[in-house]
Amino acid sequence: MTEPLRTLIVDDEPLAIERLQILAARIPALHIVGTASDGAQALRVAEALRPDLLLLDMTMPEADGLTVARTLAANKACPAVIFVTAHDQFAVEAFDCDAVDYVLKPVSEDRLIRAIERAQARRDGTSAEPAPAIAQASPWIEEFWVPHRSELIRLAARDIERIDAERDYVRLHVASRSYLMLHTIQGLEDRLDPACFIRLHRSTIVRRDGIAGLRHDGLGVWSAELTDGTALRIGRTYLPGAKAMAGR
Repeated sequence: MTEPLRTLIVDDEPLAIERLQILAARIPALHIVGTASDGAQALRVAEALRPDLLLLDMTMPEADGLTVARTLAANKACPAVIFVTAHDQFAVEAFDCDAVDYVLKPVSEDRLIRAIERAQARRDGTSAEPAPAIAQASPWIEEFWVPHRSELIRLAARDIERIDAERDYVRLHVASRSYLMLHTIQGLEDRLDPACFIRLHRSTIVRRDGIAGLRHDGLGVWSAELTDGTALRIGRTYLPGAKAMAGR
């Protein structure tokens, strides 16, 4: 029988801790070993108790959840981290911390169970995800967590076909679906592998292998024709890069 995950709950809201304790009592895979009400206390308690897992709030006094996760990640015996938060805008940063999952409040039992299953799979070595050392070795982001209904889901960067800027958000297009995420397009361009993605316009990034060809529309205007038949105008700033991709 698989040993339960020794778990530390970290949240600055007593009611949030109480709710997680109630949910955890129904999940045999969890064994709560302690709680902490701020980031600094979380680090002290984690050092003393050596939990397998943290259910970690994002916004807290003293040290926020990202700081706690990054500090713990420097230790060899680093616990797995599941962020449990009301804020979806930190999902990209959370992935950089190699978090197991990112669960939005209010937390449902089913959603928490799925997150726990991911943590167990990672501990038992049955997860299909890259090992932390491999994920940290790449300078490019490989996955995104994006809001979808009442939770966040993971998208592999390699599956994203196009990214469109929409004010303070970006829309990620995957097959016939799209997902809106709070992030700037410039911020994403800096973190996407340039061997796989190219920016064609101040508001558009596309996957390189999704470009079928370039078309000159006259008067210095160029468009990129995508494999799905879409035509996207290329901004003048980005035209040299597009031509270089085409060997021109």
